[in-house]
Amino acid sequence: MSTRRYVDHVMNLPISLALRGRHAADQVGREAWSEVMGVLREVDRVFSPFLPDSCISRIARNEVAVADCPPEVAEVLALGDREAAASDGAFAVRRTSPDGGRLLDPTGVVKGWAVERAALHLHALDDTDFCLSAGGDLTCRTADPLSPPWRVGIEDPFDAQRLVAVVAVRTGAVATSGTSHRGEHLVDARSGQVPSGVASVTVMAATLTWADMDATAAFARGREAATWLRARPGRSGLVVWADASITRVWGSAARRNE
Repeated sequence: MSTRRYVDHVMNLPISLALRGRHAADQVGREAWSEVMGVLREVDRVFSPFLPDSCISRIARNEVAVADCPPEVAEVLALGDREAAASDGAFAVRRTSPDGGRLLDPTGVVKGWAVERAALHLHALDDTDFCLSAGGDLTCRTADPLSPPWRVGIEDPFDAQRLVAVVAVRTGAVATSGTSHRGEHLVDARSGQVPSGVASVTVMAATLTWADMDATAAFARGREAATWLRARPGRSGLVVWADASITRVWGSAARRNE
């Protein structure tokens, strides 16, 4: 089965789509790709902390309240608050800045949530498999039970030219959090410090919303990453430690896709 690929950029990320099947190369498939990018551009307009007129930037300047923004803003913040509670505060979208002010940072939620939201246009394609990736985090589906699974490589956090594993996923999501590409931008919100002992965390889940948040939360918990992830329902994953050792994790009732 041939695969058609599309690539674009938004949210400071490369966005790629692979389609197989009935609508892989026709106008219906191309229109779905256009709809995907439209959703992601609108999310960027509302949520980007780098755009001065975004809702998030305006909230940060106390120009508007959450209630004045599109309802999706409250939805994303509520998801972040749920993950904050589940991670005992290691993950947070609302936290205190070093000078005692309040910080609002939904970036740990937005990417996975946005890609999952955009992928609804791909789920509507009959008899078509898809794999939609944003900066390496992805959601995918195989519509035909006879189709091969998507094979997803997990990058070595110490060497971007190597893979530490390859997982086969039919329908679901894969997300990885770490500091190898963007530096020490991930912190334990309880301390404000970069976690020690962990190099990267990859999570497989039913949706990219939760895979992405759980990968970030598990990384933030540092040496507790694997223990915390094991307690998460429906998740599986891979933790690469600072000494380059690897722990594979099957969470509570996780569905094995490998």
